[in-house]
Amino acid sequence: MQNRGARGQGAGYLFSCLLLCGIPVEAWSQVSATVEQSTSLGDWLVSHHVEQASSAAKAPLYSHALMWSRPLDRSLQEASWRSLLTQIRYRPARPAIAPASREGLYQLIASRQPTGRLPVKSGDGAWLQANPSLDPVLAAGDTIHIPVRPETVTVIQEDGRLCRVPYRPEAEAAYYVSACNPGVKADLAWVAQPDGTLDKFRTGAWNRQAQTAVAPGAWIWAPARNSGWPERVSDRIGEFFATQAPSGLETNDSVASAPNVAPPALAAAAPLATRRAQDLAITTNDWGNEGLLQTPSARMGTAGEASISMTNVNPYTRVNVMLHPLDWFEFGFRYTDISNQAYGPASLSGSQSYKDKSIDLKVRLLQESAYVPQFALGMVDIGGTGLFSGEYLVASKRTGGFDWSLGLGWGYVGERGNIGNPLQIFSDKFRTRPSGNGSDEAGGTGKSYFRGPMSVFGGVQYQLSNVPLVFKLEYDGNDYKHEPFDYDAHAKLPINLGVVYRFNKNLDFSAGFERGNRAMLGVTLHGDLSRLGTQKVSDPARLPLAVPRPAPDAPSPDWSKTVADLKAQTHWTVLDIGRHGHILTVSFDSPDAFYRKDLLDRIATVLHRDAPADIDTFRVVTVVQGQTMRAYTILRTPWVASKTQAIPVTDRQTTVIAGAPPSRAQLEAEPKLYDKPFERFFYSIGPGYSQTLGGPNGFVLYAVSATANMALRLRQDTWIAGELSYRLLDNYSHFTYTADSNLPRVRTYLREYMTTSRFTIPYLQATHVGKLGTDQYYSVYGGLLEPMFSGVGAEWLYRPSNSPLAVGVDVNQVWQRAFNEDFDLRNYRTFTGHLTVYWDTGWNNVLVKLSGGQYLAKDRGATLDVSRQFQNGVSIGAYATKTNVSSATFGEGSFDKGIYVQIPFDAIMGRSIGGLANLAWQPLTRDGGAKLQRQFPLYDLTDDRSPKSLWYQPGADANVDADKR
Repeated sequence: MQNRGARGQGAGYLFSCLLLCGIPVEAWSQVSATVEQSTSLGDWLVSHHVEQASSAAKAPLYSHALMWSRPLDRSLQEASWRSLLTQIRYRPARPAIAPASREGLYQLIASRQPTGRLPVKSGDGAWLQANPSLDPVLAAGDTIHIPVRPETVTVIQEDGRLCRVPYRPEAEAAYYVSACNPGVKADLAWVAQPDGTLDKFRTGAWNRQAQTAVAPGAWIWAPARNSGWPERVSDRIGEFFATQAPSGLETNDSVASAPNVAPPALAAAAPLATRRAQDLAITTNDWGNEGLLQTPSARMGTAGEASISMTNVNPYTRVNVMLHPLDWFEFGFRYTDISNQAYGPASLSGSQSYKDKSIDLKVRLLQESAYVPQFALGMVDIGGTGLFSGEYLVASKRTGGFDWSLGLGWGYVGERGNIGNPLQIFSDKFRTRPSGNGSDEAGGTGKSYFRGPMSVFGGVQYQLSNVPLVFKLEYDGNDYKHEPFDYDAHAKLPINLGVVYRFNKNLDFSAGFERGNRAMLGVTLHGDLSRLGTQKVSDPARLPLAVPRPAPDAPSPDWSKTVADLKAQTHWTVLDIGRHGHILTVSFDSPDAFYRKDLLDRIATVLHRDAPADIDTFRVVTVVQGQTMRAYTILRTPWVASKTQAIPVTDRQTTVIAGAPPSRAQLEAEPKLYDKPFERFFYSIGPGYSQTLGGPNGFVLYAVSATANMALRLRQDTWIAGELSYRLLDNYSHFTYTADSNLPRVRTYLREYMTTSRFTIPYLQATHVGKLGTDQYYSVYGGLLEPMFSGVGAEWLYRPSNSPLAVGVDVNQVWQRAFNEDFDLRNYRTFTGHLTVYWDTGWNNVLVKLSGGQYLAKDRGATLDVSRQFQNGVSIGAYATKTNVSSATFGEGSFDKGIYVQIPFDAIMGRSIGGLANLAWQPLTRDGGAKLQRQFPLYDLTDDRSPKSLWYQPGADANVDADKR
């Protein structure tokens, strides 16, 4: 590692001459120097007074465009440069590229040599000194070049000619491209900024996005829409020019003699100089889907987007929850309050109005391009009563600030029914659609999909530039003559209009006038769950990094202080510290933080400060219930270098490696430097909350409780854990309804379990876990396994370290617990168990869980659980269970299903912490497909063995500057 305390002594011949040969500072036009002695860039800039030189020069030096070049990287870039030239001259393209364009661009790039330029965060020496991890270390032979600030931006023409445009503050790429190529339509622009960064912007009227301004000296490559240049080639062209010096300062190519763009062309492009490009405003409709008002569009939120909305159009108030696990797929659920219809008899529901539950989904079929609209297929109110069931096919096309939609709807979406169904050529069943008023043949069943006549629907939205308003106008495909419960809506017009006010990036307010006689009001809370993250303001302050290792003759460290500092920095408990040769091993007991990288850095900081000089590797081992799960190997020297200097990409190496852990026996065989006394008892006290939604006794029934969780360890691998709960506040006095059932009542006694006793024991379980060989785990357990069942059981899991696959089997003999949730039992017992396969597919981070076996009601079948996981740990998923009982026997809902979102507490808390918040929605509680909700499943206990152990990291919202990047 370089000694960052030493100041650079050699500045290269040219710079030394400028200092020593008497040349006035005012005459400097640039700084160019070859480094003769290793030093940091920040030290070099400060010691050679570059900032003072810049302020004194006739033309100020452009430190923003500082170029640091290395001979090694020049050689590597040369290989990429030659490959690019081959692609340009010989690679076929569709449509074909004009020969003159190929040759001209080839000659331009061939005339420019690779520079070996490496990115630098700043050209300010003092700033780099204050941020050593971003300050690169220069080696002898490296070159530094700081040009003067140019006054132009250069657009690279398709035939290799260069067009120079006077720089205009805050102007975006479209202004410069239009000035050089009036009337030419370019959908993408690559902007190589003078600091060596490369931006890629969508610039067409159909795909325009918000973008940063172009800096003076930038290069812009923006081929015309039909030029034939493949996007992957354009990517490489942009990357090449990002390594070049800023444009506008050349002395030996065509741009030096090319005149500036003519004034008429600048005048024509001038309106674009002040026009800010913006992203397409994707807003929700009255149903929570992306769309206009009553009608959907083909637009989709980005993967991770979620929204909760409430809209009111008399007599309907809708609460919608929509999720986007993938860019091309949306699903969610809805509650619709029908204010003019009672839920049931007053003796059951009081004055509560009717609540309808529904599930929606939408799939993008074709993505938008310059000439082709985006297409999507959607379904509304799948299953259930089908009061609002409908399907649709819709297309959307953007033209600047306008976004147009046109679609065909079936069912409620196309209730106007003014077009015959073309699907009737396949079967006469498609000619008519069953009633949607809650009968067995309701519109929500599979028997009704895409049946009946259709209607056209569509409209347009317009978003104002630089004003957070979106106006909407649509033609409604529903005439409202066939509303649920035979309600006559008296629609006067097929036209709806409205406006959305974007209060901020997460909150929209909407209002409209619909059907010619209805007002609409709505509010939508939306955001990207994949960006979710919180600054760790409650984590302890980081310890300073002691760069040099302790001296070889330094006394042995006080390991108890090391342990105390590790505990303070991570909140993790150290089990022991051992040494084997040049490896120092620290074992932690059940570390619970979701994001590990930052905490591993904190651990390395403490260990580097205290570990003897001859220790080259730190090994951090996680131990869960006595079983070693994961080893993180930290290479001491590269790790320190990565924290004290900017490492070029070509020199970077992995400093923290996740791998299979040593066995517990191997760890115990190492000589111990510290060994923690065995702790037996653990407890925590906190609040608890439970609720049921959408029942006939009330839309929200809730309970707030005080809970105490306790655990007694008999050994590291054997423990007794339990929970005590006391219900403090609730409205369960309204809970009188018990659902009917044709199966053994294993879940439909929900009311009895929730209302019989205020003091309960939700679980009290004894568990032993062990390991069979390298990759197999087992557990045996017994006791009060969950609030409704007690019993005994065993589980086996095969889960190799870093493998995307795992297989498990659990078997359980269970007895139904008494309603007061104490130690009494009812007379129902059964055997339940499942074979489960877990597969992290690697495709869009989708996790699939498939299990099959016998459920609590003695029915047999399978459960499919599919979820999308994001890098910040958020998961969006859904599950469905189908067993050997018929839909009629199962009851309302036909089969068990649900939707869930899991959010790590680490993403929403101000300190590093483990655990997940599980937000689940199950439309109905039935007895079929019910699984035992036991404690401590092995797949959860072995989560450290996942190949994503170091993949997780906080979302972009954890960075206060995330929106400025």
